[in-house]
Amino acid sequence: MIHIPKWTQRLFSQLYWRVHTSEKVLYLTFDDGPHPTITNWILDTLKEHHAKATFFCLGKNAELLPQIISRIKTEKHTIGNHTYSHLKGWTTSNKKYFNDIQEGQKNIDSTLFRPPYGQISLSQINQLKNKFKIVMWDVNAWDFQKHSNINTCYKNVVDNASEGSIILMHDNDKSEENLRATLPKVLKHYKSKGFRFEALNF
Repeated sequence: MIHIPKWTQRLFSQLYWRVHTSEKVLYLTFDDGPHPTITNWILDTLKEHHAKATFFCLGKNAELLPQIISRIKTEKHTIGNHTYSHLKGWTTSNKKYFNDIQEGQKNIDSTLFRPPYGQISLSQINQLKNKFKIVMWDVNAWDFQKHSNINTCYKNVVDNASEGSIILMHDNDKSEENLRATLPKVLKHYKSKGFRFEALNF
């Protein structure tokens, strides 16, 4: 689903789907990193366009690439926990799921959390919401899908994102080709319309 319907956002109102604002501001988010080359390219591209973003990182990747975690923080982007090993909440026991999140915290240390695949149960939400801001998205670029291409990823964003949208993209190998073509175009498009890109900071 490219754009999350408003009824879904209302049904799970304890999750953060977008930022309620009338200002021309958008929130880019990148899942699954840090990646040894792609994340640095994203950071370079964001710097070129004076844009900030939020990176939902896997603990196992953060453990291997602390220098990139440090760069993200130094350049005033924000970081969120995306579990240690990318577990699916719907098919994982709560005990294993929570332990994996806690393991991720050792190298991420954030109050923001995004469930991999957007999969999280009501009991998991109730357990985590007192410790984390659980961040979803309202616009998905679908950059990781095999059937996506440069044009569809770009249109997925620009046809659906509006003031306060949280946009989902990825810094992983599956997304690289689409991401490298799409991200600069998205930044240029919205900046030409007077938008700015900020990091999430609930």
